[in-house]
Amino acid sequence: MNILLIGNGGREHALAAALNNSPLTEMLFCAPGNPGILTIANHAACDVSSFDSIVQFCQEREISFVVIGPEVPLGAGLANVLRAINLPVFGPTREAAQLECSKGFAKDFMQRYNIPTAAFRCFSATEAIAALEYVREQSLPLVIKADGLAAGKGVIIASTAEEAVSSLNEIFHGRFGNAGNSVVVEDFLRGEEASVFAICDGENFVTLASSQDHKRALDNDQGENTGGMGAYAPAPIVTDEVMEKVRTRIIRPVLDGMKAEGTPFIGCLYVGLMIDNGEPRVVEFNTRFGDPETQAVLTVFRGDLMKLLYSAAIGRLDTACIDTVAEGYACNVVLASEGYPGPYEKGREIVGVHEAEQLGAVVYHAGTAEQDGKLVTAGGRVLGVCAPGATLIEAIELAYAAAERIHFEGKMCRADIGQKGLRG
Repeated sequence: MNILLIGNGGREHALAAALNNSPLTEMLFCAPGNPGILTIANHAACDVSSFDSIVQFCQEREISFVVIGPEVPLGAGLANVLRAINLPVFGPTREAAQLECSKGFAKDFMQRYNIPTAAFRCFSATEAIAALEYVREQSLPLVIKADGLAAGKGVIIASTAEEAVSSLNEIFHGRFGNAGNSVVVEDFLRGEEASVFAICDGENFVTLASSQDHKRALDNDQGENTGGMGAYAPAPIVTDEVMEKVRTRIIRPVLDGMKAEGTPFIGCLYVGLMIDNGEPRVVEFNTRFGDPETQAVLTVFRGDLMKLLYSAAIGRLDTACIDTVAEGYACNVVLASEGYPGPYEKGREIVGVHEAEQLGAVVYHAGTAEQDGKLVTAGGRVLGVCAPGATLIEAIELAYAAAERIHFEGKMCRADIGQKGLRG
């Protein structure tokens, strides 16, 4: 089969590696790709901002299957366009992707189907006065979220009423662009965060290994929210009992509800959780693989991922192609540009990737480019250094040992990825 992968981040690099390992894969293309992806996949000569260009490429290169990595093309309806020409796609329709693209939609959906989540209220920009009055009356801390897509950065945890008011004003005045035309204000959930991916065919699903992301920029969960500074899998906080609750109380109602509303969910349902005393509640849904969790989750996965995703795309989920969802552990440490998630410099030379991989880690490219024959930084999150281990501590130690081999001016990373998993 000829496969087209859409995306250019660390998540897509991990997906490309897994797809390329399948005996069913004849040629793998990626648009737009990155220097790491394009060592294992062919560059797809199409404009990813133009659905017509993507369709034309698929027809000319006889593409049999498309995997959509990022949320933006999903929210814009790329899966709809490709399914209209009878091309199997792993990724939800525009309508089903609203679970991620609109936090207000997701909260209302969870309320309709009794899915455990935090209490909330939604406000549009025209209701700014009411929103300000509401936050002044609530218990603190409060969580304030831009309704739309904000690259994982549209969440503010306000510890004071003044901070809540200031955050609302900033959002309504364009801090997150159009994503902030509406906001969700919700109660703060206490507990420990974790993530679960479910591969869904519209009716049936299978869960992959649990994982735990590290959203804050600095150690000990300090600093601003980012797209994710590292992850490990599996996460001990997600016990077998917790996972069963996630399957029965969250994922099953989502699939049943989406089907009942005429928008069956086909793709990867990312369930962001807060777990307190063994009880999981939903923090957020994403409608695609998460980044940087995917790198860790696919490192411990054993089986034919391409066959699994294709079977889901055609509505016949085949779990027989999974040997195990978690063999050992994996830790993925993100190397970021100084200043991220704020402004940062680009074009800084990267050295040491080969040396890192010689230790046994895999280095996934996220924000890299080639310039005058050199590998350089081109994004806030530059590389993901992902290492396997028979135990979590082995995976952590190898990931950090490999990360130390890589150098670029302004390199920053958290030093505590995976430490929560070692406690208790």
